[in-house]
Amino acid sequence: MFKLLLSRMQTPRWVVFLIDTFIAIVAITASYLLRFNFDLTEILQQSFLLAFAIILPIRIISFLISKTYAGLVRYTSTSDAIRISSTAIIGSVFALCVSLLLSFVFDIQRIPFTIIILDCIITMTIMVISRFVVKSLYLEHRTLDMDSTMENVVIYGASESALTTKRTLDRDAGSNYKVVAFIDYDNRLKGKSIDGVKIFKISSLEEIIDTCNVKDLIFASECPSKSQKNEIIELCLSKNIKVMYTPTVNKWINGELSFKQIKNIRIEDLLERDPIHLEEDKIRMEILNRTILVTGAAGSIGSEIVRQLTRFNPKNIIVFDQAESPLYDLELELREKLNFENFEIIIGDITDKTRLTETFEKFCPEIVYHAAAYKHVPMMENNPSQAISNNVKGTKFLADFSVKYGVKKFVMVSTDKAVNPTNVMGCSKRICEIYTQSLNKISKTKFITTRFGNVLGSNGSVIPRFKAQIEKGGPITVTHPEITRFFMTIPEACQLVLQAGTLGNGGEIFVFDMGKSVKIINLAKKMIKLSGLSLGKDIQIAYTGLRPGEKLYEEVLNDKEKTISTTHSQIMIAKVREYDFNQVSNQIDRLISLVESRDNMKIVSMMKRIVPEFKSENSIYEELDNVKKQENSAELSSNNDYEIKQPAIDENGHLPQDFDTSIYTKNKSFQIGKKFSLLH
Repeated sequence: MFKLLLSRMQTPRWVVFLIDTFIAIVAITASYLLRFNFDLTEILQQSFLLAFAIILPIRIISFLISKTYAGLVRYTSTSDAIRISSTAIIGSVFALCVSLLLSFVFDIQRIPFTIIILDCIITMTIMVISRFVVKSLYLEHRTLDMDSTMENVVIYGASESALTTKRTLDRDAGSNYKVVAFIDYDNRLKGKSIDGVKIFKISSLEEIIDTCNVKDLIFASECPSKSQKNEIIELCLSKNIKVMYTPTVNKWINGELSFKQIKNIRIEDLLERDPIHLEEDKIRMEILNRTILVTGAAGSIGSEIVRQLTRFNPKNIIVFDQAESPLYDLELELREKLNFENFEIIIGDITDKTRLTETFEKFCPEIVYHAAAYKHVPMMENNPSQAISNNVKGTKFLADFSVKYGVKKFVMVSTDKAVNPTNVMGCSKRICEIYTQSLNKISKTKFITTRFGNVLGSNGSVIPRFKAQIEKGGPITVTHPEITRFFMTIPEACQLVLQAGTLGNGGEIFVFDMGKSVKIINLAKKMIKLSGLSLGKDIQIAYTGLRPGEKLYEEVLNDKEKTISTTHSQIMIAKVREYDFNQVSNQIDRLISLVESRDNMKIVSMMKRIVPEFKSENSIYEELDNVKKQENSAELSSNNDYEIKQPAIDENGHLPQDFDTSIYTKNKSFQIGKKFSLLH
């Protein structure tokens, strides 16, 4: 029988039911033996047979109704013990009532109260203890049976969650894990134990991994900081230890942790930083009871801005995008998951003046968050007319409508690729920055720009691409071994956008603290390790070369720019060159007028005039830079003579002290107003 109970196969319910019935018989017998001091003669003279006739059928019926036999004995839990005890107590109360009724109606000798109480206690005790004994024997049997194949695991944390994680691994037949140690940063817990397993300080982790042949580590509690968590993960990855984590308690299924909920650590967790501390009161004052327009609201950034806004009780959110299916998904999420109803879905294009007019006139937005843009560098390099049409013209239309309809604040989402741009996409965003910043000078609307780098998991991000390549077995494609990027999580970026919106008085370009840049090749290697694969053995990395417009290193600030701090430690203000609005507006109008021609060279050439620091890299438009260099070189060629404007001279005939003569040849005398040769 015990062999059957301890086997991996499920014990038949009828076997458990028969055992429970047998326990009920034993309990009745034991009650009379204890009550009458094992005097069989006196027992038979009492209501022994009547007790069997009343209590046993009630027990059987109660077992059938409550299905005490239905649970898996080897997985007995506290809830099972409570259910068994409740069934026994209710059955005993019912037996007492029947005994009293028969005694009153038929004058039959009633069952003594002590017998009923003893029977209840014995039934509960034997049924519960027997199940926990079987569970313990099963776990011991399973441990002995699988010890050679089980993987040793270390659990980070010494909390209730850590204990629950251990017990989940112990009881789940599919886990095949053996917990050999707990580790924690709290050194006061060193030497203590949880459920028979010792707690060690964090500095002992490497020694535990080496001596106990540890294969896995599970985070069951949060580390004091992200940096400390990353240190543990880095150590584990260096020793090929698989790293996992448990969800927060509020995500457990029916309040219980399941083994299937324990997930592998993600690369996003390695790149996360300490949580952002928002000035939520200021953001709430900015957003509360206001109508907000979010463009590009179906995208990764725009949709997250919408989610963040719902926390601050806006009067209405105008969700504006041209992507139908993602908009529908966002609508369902807002209604069903976030229980938010104060929004309007608008399918429209920011380059459609009629649609913008309808939207502004009908809803009268007070704040605009502009996230709509084409952002894919190689795609825009091949389609500059669309980059100008959507990014530049769309932003200009939206900004102009914001001024016309009295929008109080306009927050534009830009990119670090707008700094010293090397591609069409980055330059188009820089032109947007220039236009809105210059427009701010002549309007009541406050125009604010936010710049940040790549966001984890966004559309077109490198991480989803790497994940897909790993799932297919590789190779992982990296453009260049030295390429680096800044990364930020989507929620983190959007929180800082909202925070920057509260700090801005108009005309600022806010840049975010992006942390340290990440080498993409190292990112790929870590993702391979996190997937449990070996580089060179299970999967390869292939270099494909830089794509059109792509540069090795991204920048957050222009070389000539400086920053000033704000009240928020992770947000700075870039001090950038200011432009005259009329001049900028004329140039941008000329640029937009070139869109219809689809002449890419003319379009990009005009972009380079507006943004002189735009130098193409790995692109066909490099020839435009070469032509410009040749023109400059020709101007400085020694084979040509140039007339210069006569500078003012003093009464003694001397040139001004600040007049630069370093470019003139040393071999020829210099005469004011005469032609001269230039030194090249």
